[in-house]
Amino acid sequence: MAVEEEGLRVFQSVKIKIGEAKNIPPYPGPNKMRDCYCTVNLDREEVFRTKIVEKSLCPFYGEDFYCEIPRTFRHLSFYIFDRDVFRRDSSIGKVAVKKEDLQKYHGKDTWFQLQPVSADSEVQGKVHLELRLSEVITDSGVISHKLATRVLECQGLPIINGQCDPYAAVSLLGPSRSEAKKTKVKRKTNNPQFEEVFYFEVTRPLSYTKRQFDVEEEDVDKLALRVDLWNASNLKFGDEFLGGVRVPLRVLGQAGVHDAWYFLQPRENGGKSVKVEDLGSLRLNIVYTEDHVFPSEHYNPLRDLLLDSANVEPVSASTAHILGEVCREKQEAAIPLVRLFLHYGKVVPFISAIAHAEVNRTQDPNTIFRGNSLTSKCIDETMKLAGMHYLQVTLKPIVDEICTEHKPCEIDPVKLKESENLETNRENLRQYVDRIFNVITTSGVRCPTVMCDIFFSLRESAATRFQVDQDVRYTAVSSFIFLRFFAPAILSPNLFHLRPHHPDPATSRTLTLISKTIQTLGSLAKSKSANFKESYMASFYDYFNEQKYADAVKNFLDLISTSGKWDQKSIETPIMLKEGFMIKRAQGRKRFGMKNFKKRWFRLTNHEFTYHKTKGEGALCSIPIENILAVERLEEESFKMKNMFQVIQPERALYIQANNCVEARDWIDILTKVSQCNRKRLSTYHPSAYLNGHWLCCKHSADTAPGCTPCTGGLPANIQLDVDGDRETERIYSLFSTYMTKLIKMQEACGSKSVYDGPEQEEYSSFVIDDPQETYKTLKQIISAVQTLEQQHTKYKRDKFKKTKIGSQEHPIGDKSFQCYVHQQPENTTYSI
Repeated sequence: MAVEEEGLRVFQSVKIKIGEAKNIPPYPGPNKMRDCYCTVNLDREEVFRTKIVEKSLCPFYGEDFYCEIPRTFRHLSFYIFDRDVFRRDSSIGKVAVKKEDLQKYHGKDTWFQLQPVSADSEVQGKVHLELRLSEVITDSGVISHKLATRVLECQGLPIINGQCDPYAAVSLLGPSRSEAKKTKVKRKTNNPQFEEVFYFEVTRPLSYTKRQFDVEEEDVDKLALRVDLWNASNLKFGDEFLGGVRVPLRVLGQAGVHDAWYFLQPRENGGKSVKVEDLGSLRLNIVYTEDHVFPSEHYNPLRDLLLDSANVEPVSASTAHILGEVCREKQEAAIPLVRLFLHYGKVVPFISAIAHAEVNRTQDPNTIFRGNSLTSKCIDETMKLAGMHYLQVTLKPIVDEICTEHKPCEIDPVKLKESENLETNRENLRQYVDRIFNVITTSGVRCPTVMCDIFFSLRESAATRFQVDQDVRYTAVSSFIFLRFFAPAILSPNLFHLRPHHPDPATSRTLTLISKTIQTLGSLAKSKSANFKESYMASFYDYFNEQKYADAVKNFLDLISTSGKWDQKSIETPIMLKEGFMIKRAQGRKRFGMKNFKKRWFRLTNHEFTYHKTKGEGALCSIPIENILAVERLEEESFKMKNMFQVIQPERALYIQANNCVEARDWIDILTKVSQCNRKRLSTYHPSAYLNGHWLCCKHSADTAPGCTPCTGGLPANIQLDVDGDRETERIYSLFSTYMTKLIKMQEACGSKSVYDGPEQEEYSSFVIDDPQETYKTLKQIISAVQTLEQQHTKYKRDKFKKTKIGSQEHPIGDKSFQCYVHQQPENTTYSI
């Protein structure tokens, strides 16, 4: 989801690798060990949770998490919790990284020291204040100065234990001052509208004569206003601190008026030094990305160059290929290139062109597509995007079974447990391998068309290049479909969305053994036993040393490398797309039933959307996909609840609350995509609920009144290929901009090759340049297009800087910006893309 900023869309995303924690303090009991898990939070809102690692003070997680961030945030936080079966899980420590500091750790494995978790420091949100200093003449004729403090509203306060009932406490701080006043409590909202004014006496009259006023005025610089936000709690522990601000009265200046938004800050500890105990550390790799996307016409020159890459002769002189040459890692280039080409339907001709060039450079058929080339990375990325549904249909049921059954499958005699039998384990493993091999080799009819077209191209290029080798047409395809698609998915099912978390060690070992065997079966190598370093694997493979397995692999590869023969849309296999607990409001199917909220287990397949009392039970309600007319967000004010959305049906709407903002966006996206082709989809909807006889948004009384707001649309029907072409072009521009020095060096290399026919200079040897003149021409066009976009970004940053007002709702005063505001030094404010 993008944030609109004056004709420009801003996308935020984060990719996190949660590695491990170490030196967690021992449990204060005889056992000492802990059962720990880690959460990822946007401010205080949990958006991801790892598995629980039991009985360890150095838990290894090894989990990846990616999400599009649908809202503004101040901190990306990580909490380590100790699970307690009998009581509420206790927090051990946290890592909180400010948004502006995320670039310091971009893409680096970093150990972060865990910090204590204190209610006084767990703050988020902002408050809007208005201060006005005025002279007041009392009844006795004495002039005094009073401060009028207006608390207008707050936004984004944290929700604590499922509720937020905030109020503000306002006090004037200074010598001998301790006045405190409170607003009314606002129930069930984390965006309260207070609109209350409090008056404080600033100057005090000492004496009065007819000839003069003798007034002792306190030094205003010593006075400050304190506003603390609290959550009114019914618990015996008292109200919870939500955050506060301290505003020195010197901000009033000569005008005596100050109107500004403030970020809420942690509670001050009065200058006391706090002893921080060693809570251990957490290893993280964080990649935070902000894409600032201009209107589409700004990208035309660069996009046209990219999309014409397949037509350039030689392809090594094309814009897309050059991107792969200058990027540090081929993967950097492959991800946005594949997404862009898929979006415009040009991925097959592009990959065919670069694959054909790579095959022609390959000397040995046994090494075909074995390196981490741009071709390999682009095909990998295409399979991940276009083949994810195919992978789910084929592997998920059997992988789920393996992960839940926990059958012993260890066949290494050295690692065998005393209670296990080697022959029994071998038989368990053999059955699993047989079943997975069968589901793979009989799944060819479901292989996506785009993958079949690419495999057809690979097969033809390899067979033409190595006409003597009869197996190369198979190995060219199997090196991708088995080695880079099915085998990695079996090995790490969590990375391919087949499982929510990394499997436990025993199951992970089983999957490793299965993956090795499947990989060897698919490789069609001449000597099977030579592929295994371990003797126990070589002897286990004897089970599969039969011609029927090789024949099944060849038949499967023949089928999936036959261009355009099959269409996966004709295969109507029910497949689970997403499931999980959420809270739903009763739909009112019973005329006099209570419309209350209940927690239910929701399940979405490509056939229906259902909810159940709990996981595994029968469906309480089933909504066919063709009956979903729209899926939209529901305004918070409808039920005073965050993260709500609505699934609109012909007769009624189902109102649902997700657990967090990321999960709400994910459900909306996938429900929208799976129902996008429905014939009766709505063009308008009601963004608020129908309550008390009328729609809250447009006030119409008829519950059948047509919607008052246009539906969000334009999403493609293909679930896996939801791509924003302009965003991907912006990312490619960003890569070219980052590696501009390499582009210039490549230009120099073209000049060097054109002039000198001798040995290639060492500094230019890393570039593939088949035609120096054509490559130089493309490089010149790339640099021109990149420089034009660079000017647009510079102009945008300059204009934004001029319009930035510290203290506005968009730029509240915080730790650093406050000093900038007080001293009126706008050059301290920075904006970065």
